[in-house]
Amino acid sequence: MTPALANARRLVVKIGSALLVDPDAAAPRADWLAGLAADIAALRARRVEVLVVSSGAIALARRALGLTAARLRLEEKQAAAAVGQIRLAQAWSEALSAQGLLAAQLLLTLDDTEDRRRYLNARETLTTLLGFGCVPVINENDSVATAEIRFGDNDRLAARVAAMVQADVLVLLSDIDGLYTADPRRDPTARHLPEVARLTPAIEAMGGEPPPGYSSGGMRTKLAAARIATGAGCAMAIALGHVEHPLRALEAGARCTWFLPAEGRPARQQWILGSLAPLGVLSVDAGAAAALARGRSLLPAGVRGVTGQFERGDPVEIRGPAGQGLARGLSAYASADASRIIGHRSEEIEAILGWRGRDELVHRDDLVLL
Repeated sequence: MTPALANARRLVVKIGSALLVDPDAAAPRADWLAGLAADIAALRARRVEVLVVSSGAIALARRALGLTAARLRLEEKQAAAAVGQIRLAQAWSEALSAQGLLAAQLLLTLDDTEDRRRYLNARETLTTLLGFGCVPVINENDSVATAEIRFGDNDRLAARVAAMVQADVLVLLSDIDGLYTADPRRDPTARHLPEVARLTPAIEAMGGEPPPGYSSGGMRTKLAAARIATGAGCAMAIALGHVEHPLRALEAGARCTWFLPAEGRPARQQWILGSLAPLGVLSVDAGAAAALARGRSLLPAGVRGVTGQFERGDPVEIRGPAGQGLARGLSAYASADASRIIGHRSEEIEAILGWRGRDELVHRDDLVLL
Protein backbone atom coordinates (compact mmCIF):
# COMPACT_ATOMS: atom_id res chain seq x y z
CA MET A 1 0.00 0.00 0.00
CA THR A 2 1.11 3.57 -0.67
CA PRO A 3 2.55 5.11 2.52
CA ALA A 4 0.79 8.00 4.23
CA LEU A 5 1.61 10.56 6.91
CA ALA A 6 -1.34 9.23 8.90
CA ASN A 7 0.61 6.03 9.55
CA ALA A 8 3.90 7.69 10.51
CA ARG A 9 5.20 7.66 14.05
CA ARG A 10 8.50 9.38 13.32
CA LEU A 11 8.76 11.87 10.46
CA VAL A 12 11.65 13.82 8.93
CA VAL A 13 10.81 16.91 6.86
CA LYS A 14 13.36 18.62 4.62
CA ILE A 15 12.93 22.27 3.62
CA GLY A 16 15.12 23.95 1.03
CA SER A 17 16.34 27.54 0.93
CA ALA A 18 14.09 28.44 -1.99
CA LEU A 19 11.03 27.60 0.12
CA LEU A 20 12.09 29.16 3.39
CA VAL A 21 13.88 32.34 2.27
CA ASP A 22 12.38 35.30 0.42
CA PRO A 23 15.25 36.32 -1.88
CA ASP A 24 13.97 39.90 -2.27
CA ALA A 25 13.81 40.54 1.46
CA ALA A 26 16.66 38.13 2.36
CA ALA A 27 14.44 37.05 5.25
CA PRO A 28 12.37 34.00 6.18
CA ARG A 29 8.92 33.67 4.61
CA ALA A 30 7.23 34.21 7.96
CA ASP A 31 3.66 33.33 6.94
CA TRP A 32 4.71 30.15 5.12
CA LEU A 33 6.91 29.08 8.04
CA ALA A 34 4.05 29.71 10.48
CA GLY A 35 1.81 27.43 8.43
CA LEU A 36 4.40 24.68 8.38
CA ALA A 37 4.90 25.03 12.15
CA ALA A 38 1.12 24.63 12.58
CA ASP A 39 1.29 21.44 10.49
CA ILE A 40 4.09 20.13 12.72
CA ALA A 41 2.08 20.98 15.83
CA ALA A 42 -0.92 19.06 14.46
CA LEU A 43 1.28 16.02 13.90
CA ARG A 44 2.83 16.31 17.36
CA ALA A 45 -0.68 16.42 18.84
CA ARG A 46 -1.17 12.94 17.34
CA ARG A 47 2.10 11.80 18.98
CA VAL A 48 4.05 11.89 15.72
CA GLU A 49 7.69 12.73 16.41
CA VAL A 50 8.95 15.29 13.89
CA LEU A 51 12.48 16.25 12.90
CA VAL A 52 13.25 19.10 10.50
CA VAL A 53 16.22 19.36 8.15
CA SER A 54 16.33 23.00 7.11
CA SER A 55 18.44 24.88 4.61
CA GLY A 56 18.56 28.67 4.54
CA ALA A 57 21.48 29.81 6.69
CA ILE A 58 23.67 30.99 3.82
CA ALA A 59 20.75 32.56 1.94
CA LEU A 60 19.71 34.52 5.04
CA ALA A 61 23.18 36.07 5.41
CA ARG A 62 24.01 36.93 1.80
CA ARG A 63 22.68 40.48 1.84
CA ALA A 64 24.07 41.32 5.27
CA LEU A 65 27.56 40.36 4.12
CA GLY A 66 27.22 41.84 0.63
CA LEU A 67 27.61 38.45 -1.07
CA THR A 68 25.81 38.97 -4.36
CA ALA A 69 27.70 36.56 -6.63
CA ALA A 70 25.71 33.59 -7.93
CA ARG A 71 28.40 31.16 -6.77
CA LEU A 72 30.32 31.69 -3.54
CA ARG A 73 33.77 30.49 -2.56
CA LEU A 74 33.90 27.92 0.24
CA GLU A 75 35.22 30.43 2.78
CA GLU A 76 32.43 32.86 1.84
CA LYS A 77 29.85 30.13 2.36
CA GLN A 78 31.37 29.34 5.74
CA ALA A 79 31.26 32.98 6.81
CA ALA A 80 27.66 33.32 5.61
CA ALA A 81 26.68 30.14 7.43
CA ALA A 82 28.15 31.46 10.69
CA VAL A 83 25.95 34.57 10.43
CA GLY A 84 22.90 32.88 8.95
CA GLN A 85 22.67 29.99 11.41
CA ILE A 86 21.73 32.44 14.15
CA ARG A 87 18.95 33.89 12.01
CA LEU A 88 17.74 30.47 10.89
CA ALA A 89 17.62 29.11 14.43
CA GLN A 90 15.76 32.20 15.61
CA ALA A 91 13.19 31.88 12.82
CA TRP A 92 12.48 28.25 13.67
CA SER A 93 12.43 28.90 17.42
CA GLU A 94 9.87 31.70 17.02
CA ALA A 95 7.66 29.75 14.60
CA LEU A 96 7.60 26.59 16.73
CA SER A 97 7.26 28.37 20.07
CA ALA A 98 4.15 30.11 18.71
CA GLN A 99 2.70 26.58 18.50
CA GLY A 100 3.87 25.66 22.00
CA LEU A 101 6.80 23.59 20.69
CA LEU A 102 10.44 23.69 21.74
CA ALA A 103 13.02 23.84 18.95
CA ALA A 104 16.50 22.33 19.25
CA GLN A 105 19.36 22.89 16.82
CA LEU A 106 21.86 20.29 15.67
CA LEU A 107 24.61 20.94 13.10
CA LEU A 108 26.14 17.96 11.30
CA THR A 109 28.91 17.38 8.79
CA LEU A 110 29.38 14.45 6.45
CA ASP A 111 32.07 13.12 8.78
CA ASP A 112 29.58 13.01 11.65
CA THR A 113 27.52 10.45 9.74
CA GLU A 114 30.34 8.54 8.04
CA ASP A 115 32.24 7.83 11.26
CA ARG A 116 30.37 5.05 13.07
CA ARG A 117 31.03 6.33 16.62
CA ARG A 118 29.97 9.89 15.81
CA TYR A 119 26.95 8.55 13.92
CA LEU A 120 25.81 6.67 17.02
CA ASN A 121 26.44 9.72 19.23
CA ALA A 122 24.33 11.93 16.95
CA ARG A 123 21.58 9.31 16.94
CA GLU A 124 21.50 9.22 20.73
CA THR A 125 21.32 13.02 20.92
CA LEU A 126 18.41 13.16 18.47
CA THR A 127 16.57 10.32 20.20
CA THR A 128 16.97 12.04 23.57
CA LEU A 129 15.67 15.35 22.18
CA LEU A 130 12.61 13.58 20.79
CA GLY A 131 12.08 11.99 24.17
CA PHE A 132 11.95 15.48 25.70
CA GLY A 133 9.29 16.48 23.19
CA CYS A 134 11.59 18.80 21.20
CA VAL A 135 11.52 19.39 17.46
CA PRO A 136 15.15 19.02 16.32
CA VAL A 137 16.10 21.40 13.52
CA ILE A 138 19.12 20.05 11.67
CA ASN A 139 21.40 21.63 9.11
CA GLU A 140 24.81 20.97 7.67
CA ASN A 141 27.57 22.61 9.69
CA ASP A 142 28.74 24.70 6.74
CA SER A 143 30.76 27.09 8.89
CA VAL A 144 33.38 24.41 9.64
CA ALA A 145 32.95 21.75 6.95
CA THR A 146 35.61 21.62 4.25
CA ALA A 147 34.84 20.65 0.67
CA GLU A 148 35.90 17.08 1.42
CA ILE A 149 33.54 16.60 4.36
CA ARG A 150 30.42 18.36 3.06
CA PHE A 151 27.16 16.79 2.03
CA GLY A 152 26.68 19.69 -0.36
CA ASP A 153 22.91 19.27 -0.25
CA ASN A 154 20.34 18.73 2.47
CA ASP A 155 18.38 16.06 0.58
CA ARG A 156 20.96 13.41 1.37
CA LEU A 157 21.53 14.82 4.86
CA ALA A 158 17.80 14.43 5.50
CA ALA A 159 17.89 10.85 4.24
CA ARG A 160 20.83 10.02 6.47
CA VAL A 161 19.03 11.55 9.46
CA ALA A 162 15.90 9.52 8.61
CA ALA A 163 17.98 6.35 8.53
CA MET A 164 19.82 7.35 11.70
CA VAL A 165 16.65 7.76 13.78
CA GLN A 166 14.73 4.94 12.04
CA ALA A 167 12.00 7.28 10.77
CA ASP A 168 8.91 5.88 9.10
CA VAL A 169 8.61 8.67 6.55
CA LEU A 170 10.85 11.28 4.96
CA VAL A 171 9.21 14.20 3.15
CA LEU A 172 11.28 16.37 0.80
CA LEU A 173 9.35 19.60 0.28
CA SER A 174 10.32 20.88 -3.15
CA ASP A 175 9.41 23.24 -5.98
CA ILE A 176 7.98 20.29 -7.91
CA ASP A 177 5.23 17.81 -7.01
CA GLY A 178 7.28 14.68 -7.51
CA LEU A 179 9.28 12.70 -10.02
CA TYR A 180 8.54 12.89 -13.74
CA THR A 181 9.83 10.74 -16.56
CA ALA A 182 11.62 13.88 -17.81
CA ASP A 183 11.91 17.53 -16.79
CA PRO A 184 8.31 18.81 -17.23
CA ARG A 185 9.60 22.36 -17.67
CA ARG A 186 11.39 21.26 -20.84
CA ASP A 187 9.43 18.24 -22.05
CA PRO A 188 5.61 18.60 -22.34
CA THR A 189 5.27 14.81 -22.72
CA ALA A 190 6.83 14.12 -19.30
CA ARG A 191 4.65 11.89 -17.10
CA HIS A 192 4.26 12.22 -13.35
CA LEU A 193 5.09 9.06 -11.36
CA PRO A 194 2.89 8.80 -8.26
CA GLU A 195 4.76 5.79 -6.86
CA VAL A 196 8.18 4.23 -7.25
CA ALA A 197 8.42 0.69 -5.90
CA ARG A 198 12.12 0.25 -6.60
CA LEU A 199 15.00 2.48 -7.63
CA THR A 200 16.11 1.03 -10.96
CA PRO A 201 18.76 2.48 -13.30
CA ALA A 202 15.93 3.74 -15.50
CA ILE A 203 14.42 5.65 -12.56
CA GLU A 204 17.78 7.07 -11.52
CA ALA A 205 18.40 8.24 -15.09
CA MET A 206 15.42 10.60 -14.70
CA GLY A 207 17.44 12.82 -12.34
CA GLY A 208 18.64 16.07 -13.92
CA GLU A 209 21.10 18.80 -13.11
CA PRO A 210 20.61 21.02 -10.04
CA PRO A 211 18.49 24.12 -10.74
CA PRO A 212 20.05 27.61 -10.60
CA GLY A 213 19.69 29.92 -7.62
CA TYR A 214 19.96 29.16 -3.93
CA SER A 215 19.17 25.47 -4.25
CA SER A 216 22.07 23.00 -4.33
CA GLY A 217 19.83 20.01 -4.84
CA GLY A 218 17.71 19.05 -7.82
CA MET A 219 16.13 15.73 -8.70
CA ARG A 220 19.47 13.94 -8.88
CA THR A 221 20.17 14.44 -5.17
CA LYS A 222 16.56 13.60 -4.29
CA LEU A 223 16.93 10.21 -5.97
CA ALA A 224 20.20 9.67 -4.10
CA ALA A 225 18.29 10.49 -0.91
CA ALA A 226 15.59 8.00 -1.88
CA ARG A 227 18.16 5.21 -2.16
CA ILE A 228 19.47 5.95 1.34
CA ALA A 229 16.06 6.33 2.96
CA THR A 230 14.27 3.41 1.32
CA GLY A 231 17.28 1.16 1.92
CA ALA A 232 16.82 1.88 5.62
CA GLY A 233 13.15 0.89 5.49
CA CYS A 234 11.86 4.48 5.37
CA ALA A 235 9.22 5.65 2.88
CA MET A 236 10.02 8.92 1.11
CA ALA A 237 7.83 11.51 -0.59
CA ILE A 238 8.75 14.36 -2.92
CA ALA A 239 5.99 16.93 -2.51
CA LEU A 240 5.25 20.50 -3.50
CA GLY A 241 6.30 22.96 -0.82
CA HIS A 242 5.08 26.24 -2.38
CA VAL A 243 1.64 25.95 -0.78
CA GLU A 244 0.24 27.02 2.56
CA HIS A 245 0.33 24.19 5.08
CA PRO A 246 2.31 21.81 2.84
CA LEU A 247 2.19 18.85 5.23
CA ARG A 248 -1.56 19.23 5.68
CA ALA A 249 -1.92 19.31 1.90
CA LEU A 250 0.16 16.15 1.54
CA GLU A 251 -1.92 14.41 4.18
CA ALA A 252 -5.09 15.45 2.35
CA GLY A 253 -3.91 13.73 -0.82
CA ALA A 254 -1.92 16.37 -2.72
CA ARG A 255 -0.07 14.98 -5.70
CA CYS A 256 3.43 13.74 -4.92
CA THR A 257 5.74 10.82 -5.60
CA TRP A 258 6.07 8.12 -2.96
CA PHE A 259 9.16 5.92 -2.88
CA LEU A 260 8.32 2.65 -1.18
CA PRO A 261 10.62 1.35 1.56
CA ALA A 262 12.74 -1.72 1.03
CA GLU A 263 12.63 -4.56 3.52
CA GLY A 264 14.22 -3.57 6.78
CA ARG A 265 17.97 -4.06 6.97
CA PRO A 266 20.16 -4.47 10.06
CA ALA A 267 21.40 -1.12 11.37
CA ARG A 268 25.00 -1.78 10.32
CA GLN A 269 23.93 -2.52 6.74
CA GLN A 270 21.85 0.65 6.69
CA TRP A 271 24.91 2.65 7.69
CA ILE A 272 27.12 1.01 5.05
CA LEU A 273 24.52 1.40 2.30
CA GLY A 274 23.92 5.02 3.23
CA SER A 275 27.59 5.92 2.96
CA LEU A 276 27.66 9.11 0.94
CA ALA A 277 31.33 9.26 0.05
CA PRO A 278 32.88 5.95 -1.06
CA LEU A 279 36.59 6.62 -1.21
CA GLY A 280 37.37 4.07 -3.89
CA VAL A 281 36.05 1.63 -6.45
CA LEU A 282 36.76 -2.08 -6.79
CA SER A 283 36.02 -3.39 -10.30
CA VAL A 284 35.25 -7.11 -10.37
CA ASP A 285 34.89 -9.81 -13.01
CA ALA A 286 31.73 -11.74 -13.86
CA GLY A 287 32.60 -14.61 -11.54
CA ALA A 288 33.02 -12.32 -8.55
CA ALA A 289 29.80 -10.49 -9.43
CA ALA A 290 27.92 -13.79 -9.44
CA ALA A 291 29.48 -14.79 -6.11
CA LEU A 292 28.41 -11.49 -4.54
CA ALA A 293 24.85 -12.06 -5.75
CA ARG A 294 24.89 -15.42 -3.93
CA GLY A 295 25.88 -13.72 -0.67
CA ARG A 296 29.61 -14.46 -0.79
CA SER A 297 32.50 -12.25 0.28
CA LEU A 298 34.68 -10.45 -2.27
CA LEU A 299 38.02 -12.23 -2.68
CA PRO A 300 41.09 -10.58 -4.22
CA ALA A 301 41.14 -13.09 -7.09
CA GLY A 302 37.94 -11.69 -8.56
CA VAL A 303 39.00 -8.03 -8.53
CA ARG A 304 40.34 -6.56 -11.74
CA GLY A 305 40.96 -2.94 -10.77
CA VAL A 306 41.30 -0.52 -7.84
CA THR A 307 40.72 3.23 -8.11
CA GLY A 308 40.83 5.91 -5.43
CA GLN A 309 42.79 6.21 -2.22
CA PHE A 310 41.42 4.60 0.92
CA GLU A 311 42.54 2.97 4.14
CA ARG A 312 41.47 -0.26 5.79
CA GLY A 313 37.87 0.07 6.96
CA ASP A 314 36.98 2.86 4.53
CA PRO A 315 33.83 2.62 2.36
CA VAL A 316 34.25 1.51 -1.25
CA GLU A 317 31.91 0.85 -4.14
CA ILE A 318 32.02 -2.47 -5.99
CA ARG A 319 31.29 -2.36 -9.70
CA GLY A 320 30.69 -5.14 -12.20
CA PRO A 321 32.36 -5.82 -15.56
CA ALA A 322 30.17 -3.26 -17.35
CA GLY A 323 30.79 -0.59 -14.72
CA GLN A 324 27.43 -1.10 -13.03
CA GLY A 325 27.16 -0.58 -9.28
CA LEU A 326 26.83 -3.90 -7.43
CA ALA A 327 27.49 -3.22 -3.76
CA ARG A 328 28.92 -0.97 -1.07
CA GLY A 329 31.34 -2.30 1.50
CA LEU A 330 34.19 -1.65 3.90
CA SER A 331 37.60 -2.59 2.53
CA ALA A 332 39.76 -4.92 4.61
CA TYR A 333 42.89 -3.45 2.97
CA ALA A 334 44.20 0.00 2.12
CA SER A 335 44.16 0.89 -1.57
CA ALA A 336 47.94 0.50 -1.97
CA ASP A 337 47.85 -3.04 -0.54
CA ALA A 338 44.64 -3.90 -2.38
CA SER A 339 46.26 -2.96 -5.69
CA ARG A 340 49.07 -5.45 -5.02
CA ILE A 341 46.89 -8.45 -4.12
CA ILE A 342 44.05 -8.19 -6.65
CA GLY A 343 43.94 -11.06 -9.11
CA HIS A 344 45.73 -13.34 -6.64
CA ARG A 345 44.46 -16.16 -4.47
CA SER A 346 43.99 -15.49 -0.77
CA GLU A 347 46.77 -17.89 0.23
CA GLU A 348 49.24 -15.72 -1.72
CA ILE A 349 48.53 -12.54 0.30
CA GLU A 350 51.20 -13.12 2.94
CA ALA A 351 53.92 -13.72 0.34
CA ILE A 352 52.97 -10.56 -1.55
CA LEU A 353 52.55 -8.17 1.38
CA GLY A 354 54.89 -9.75 3.89
CA TRP A 355 52.08 -10.10 6.42
CA ARG A 356 48.77 -11.95 6.56
CA GLY A 357 45.52 -10.05 6.73
CA ARG A 358 42.01 -11.23 5.97
CA ASP A 359 41.36 -13.68 3.18
CA GLU A 360 38.63 -11.40 1.83
CA LEU A 361 39.08 -7.97 0.33
CA VAL A 362 35.54 -7.13 1.51
CA HIS A 363 33.92 -9.57 3.91
CA ARG A 364 30.21 -10.31 3.39
CA ASP A 365 29.47 -8.95 6.89
CA ASP A 366 30.84 -5.58 5.72
CA LEU A 367 29.05 -5.61 2.37
CA VAL A 368 25.59 -4.58 1.18
CA LEU A 369 24.23 -5.27 -2.29
CA LEU A 370 22.64 -2.36 -4.17
